[in-house]
Amino acid sequence: MHIAIAGNIGSGKTTLTRLLARHYGWEPRYETVTDNPYLADYYSDINRWAFPMEVFYLKERFRDMLEIKQSAKDIVQDRTIFEGVYVFARNNHIMGNLDDRDFDTYMELYESMMLRVDYPRLLVYLRTPLKSLVANIDKRGRDYERKMPIDYLESLNKLYDDFVLNEYPAQKLIIDNSGLDFEHNAKDLGKIIDQIDAELFGLFTNNTLKP
Repeated sequence: MHIAIAGNIGSGKTTLTRLLARHYGWEPRYETVTDNPYLADYYSDINRWAFPMEVFYLKERFRDMLEIKQSAKDIVQDRTIFEGVYVFARNNHIMGNLDDRDFDTYMELYESMMLRVDYPRLLVYLRTPLKSLVANIDKRGRDYERKMPIDYLESLNKLYDDFVLNEYPAQKLIIDNSGLDFEHNAKDLGKIIDQIDAELFGLFTNNTLKP
């Protein structure tokens, strides 16, 4: 079993990954953040560092997908290669941080990787309003994230919606994440778990969160 948690920066996807791994007894797989050698530079000068940062993430996420494919364990993954490409890299291209030449090279590399990559059994998307994202980012206090322009975060949110709602071709579950506190409220977490169970195992429940 392989499920993945999708969501914008500050949506709580890493927290949900940890909680679901504990609930199901699955292995959590977290994306590289603190070990990314480009990240702090990227937030200081996005235009200069966008291409190497996106290629670094593409390489890391491709490696993760290969390891997950080869693993016999049940895995819950924090963000996928698909979001990296169709949300983050696409956003940098739209904003002019990746020119056409760099983006075409990046996409050709990604398309070659897709020959070896499988979709998760289920993609769980934490659809989170901008105000909540900003509050969560401020709360966790990473200096490089606090430097992000609001319009950058807003653009990512729009691309997440477009990708998950209109383009993602495999099974997905959309969670309306406004007002939820699944880290501290067991009832909120339980409702999310009920929906995941229904998607994965065909279980029926009255405790559902409507997207």
